[in-house]
Amino acid sequence: MYSQPENSGISKGGRPLSHAEDTGSRRDFLYVATATTGAVAVGAAVWPLVDQMNPSADVQALSSIEIDIDGIEPGTQITKKWRGKPVFIRRRTAEEIAESRNTPLADLPDQTSQNDNKFETDASDENRTLDEAGEWLVMIGVCTHLGCIPIGDGAGDFGGWFCPCHGSHYDAAGRIRKGPAPLNLLVPTSEFLSDTVIKLG
Repeated sequence: MYSQPENSGISKGGRPLSHAEDTGSRRDFLYVATATTGAVAVGAAVWPLVDQMNPSADVQALSSIEIDIDGIEPGTQITKKWRGKPVFIRRRTAEEIAESRNTPLADLPDQTSQNDNKFETDASDENRTLDEAGEWLVMIGVCTHLGCIPIGDGAGDFGGWFCPCHGSHYDAAGRIRKGPAPLNLLVPTSEFLSDTVIKLG
């Protein structure tokens, strides 16, 4: 006499599942359970690799720094390390300001300010400097081509910075003028805390 296998299930309608249907539903469950376990295992294995790319504790501690600019004379600059990158802080001369402000936007390969303090603005000199008068320029000192560090103090064909690695020339506002670099030197988030202190970050 035929008897329903003990491991048979019941359908939603109350009809007993056939052996083939019951085996199929268990197989589906095993597929889903195996896939879920595999996904969790992959996540557990990959997470340490992803987590190691987060900034280290010492870098996070320097997420913002204060820089004393007292004593920087017009026409000179200092370089400070911030978040593992050099930052150029230049006090420009009246001549540098005038030349930068008289440069037409049409002459600039990158016509965006690249300024984290002034989003979605054009590359006019007023949108690149920290103060309205244009005396202070603060930029990440990394060439936007391949990450080299440009030479400053009026270097290059435009009186600003020059990257000798591949020949990128920046003007006195840190804007790319000639060479392979696609973007102007980046301006980080910064502000004056006082007449003699700038905060980065």
